[in-house]
Amino acid sequence: MNWKLVKINKLKLVSLIYWVFLTYMIAAFIWWYVSLEKQNNEIAAIKFQSIQLSDPSLAAKTHAIQYFQLRKTKQFVGEGLTFLLLFLLGAIYVYRSLMKQLRYADQQQNFMMAVTHELKTPIAISHLNIETLLKRELDSTQQLKLLEATLKETKRLDHLSTNILLTAQLDMGQYEANKQLVNLSELVRQTTKSFQERYPSRICNTIIEDGMDIQGEPLLLQLLINNLIDNANKYAPVTEPIYIHLQSHQNTVQLIVKDQGPGIAAADKNKVFEKFYRVGAESTRTTKGSGLGLYLCKKIAEFHNATIQLTANIPTGSIFTVTFFI
Repeated sequence: MNWKLVKINKLKLVSLIYWVFLTYMIAAFIWWYVSLEKQNNEIAAIKFQSIQLSDPSLAAKTHAIQYFQLRKTKQFVGEGLTFLLLFLLGAIYVYRSLMKQLRYADQQQNFMMAVTHELKTPIAISHLNIETLLKRELDSTQQLKLLEATLKETKRLDHLSTNILLTAQLDMGQYEANKQLVNLSELVRQTTKSFQERYPSRICNTIIEDGMDIQGEPLLLQLLINNLIDNANKYAPVTEPIYIHLQSHQNTVQLIVKDQGPGIAAADKNKVFEKFYRVGAESTRTTKGSGLGLYLCKKIAEFHNATIQLTANIPTGSIFTVTFFI
C-alpha cells in the first residue's frame, strides 16, 4: 500500500469537507441577511399602507418608517459582518490547527517508524554477535571485533534513549538543572575526540579557542555538541571533513558545526528544529535518526538562554551556529 498516497488523499478529503462546510456556513449567513432584509422591507411596506393620505402627519410618519427601515438594515449589516468576521477568524484558526495536528500526527508516525528501525537494528546486531560468540569458537581477534561492534550498537541505543528521555523531561519542565561553570573548550575537544574514536575514517577540522567558560549543564552541553556532529556526519560525504569551531565573538561564545552535505532546502530550514521533523518520507529515507536530535539541540540551547541558527554553507552543506551569551 502506498502510504504517502493515502496521506495525501486523507488530507484532500479533510480539506474538501472543511471547505464545503465553510462555504455552506457563508451561504447561510448570506441567506440570513437576505431573509431579514426582505422581512424588513415587507414590514416597512405594511406600515406605509396603513398610513392614510389625508393624515396631517403623513410626512413625519413616512420619515419615521424610512428611518426605522434604514436603521434595521444597518443593524443587519453590522451584526452580519461582525458575526461573519468572527466566524472567518475562528474558521482560519481551526483550519490551521487542523493542518498542524495532521502534520504533527504524520511526524509522530514517522518518528515511530524511525525509532522502531533505530531500536531493531542495534538489538538484532547485538543479538547476532552474542549468539556467534556463544555458538562458535573464535580466536581472540574475532571475539574482540564482535565485542567492539556490540559495544558500538549499545552506545547507539543509549544515545537514542537519552535523546528521548531528555526531550520528555525538557518538554515537561522536569529536568533537574545542575548548572555550573563549564570549560566549553575542553568539552568540545573531548566530545570531538570521542566521536573520532567511533568514526576513525571521518576527518574533523577543529578550531577551538581556549578558556571558553560558560554557566551550563555539562551533560546537556555534551549532548548538544554530539548531536550537531552526528547530524553533520549523517549527511556529509564520507570523503569530506566536518568543521567544528569554538570561538568568542564580542560578548558571546559561538559553537559552529559545518558540513559539506546536500544542504537543507529553504522551505525546510524553519522546520528542522521541530519535534519529529525529518526531511523527506520515512519509507524512502536512507539516513538514520529519530527526528529528535535537532529539536533537542534547540531545547538545550534555550535551556542555556542561547540561540541556534541554520545557514547555508557555500557551495553546499549546512552551518549550525549556537550562540551563548556571556
